[in-house]
Amino acid sequence: QVQLVESGGGSAQPGGSLRLSCAASGTNNRAYCLGWFRQFPGKGREFVAAISARGDFTDYGDSVKGRFTISRDNAKNTVYLQLSSLKPEDTAVYYCVRSNSAYSDRDGFGYWGQGTQVTVS
Repeated sequence: QVQLVESGGGSAQPGGSLRLSCAASGTNNRAYCLGWFRQFPGKGREFVAAISARGDFTDYGDSVKGRFTISRDNAKNTVYLQLSSLKPEDTAVYYCVRSNSAYSDRDGFGYWGQGTQVTVS
């Protein structure tokens, strides 16, 4: 059973930074692509970032490119999202996701965490 548990959300001022973490438990998560989505109040979910199983490939949504950085530590089964230069429009619930392949396109994530709130104001 795959479990994804996010932490590190909270409040920040515009221009500030936060670091989200996601601890992945279950079977061999280090073999799979991990990523992040976010959901704005009253709207659908938006792709944020993804990182391949070995960390050799990353992908970012256009709205966060150059401001957010995804990384992973396979020894700790953890993926991170560093949020920098935050804007009020980054306010959302951030979800950790996992695919069933080492590399994944943005539609390939079938496992989702419970989400962590990020508020920028």
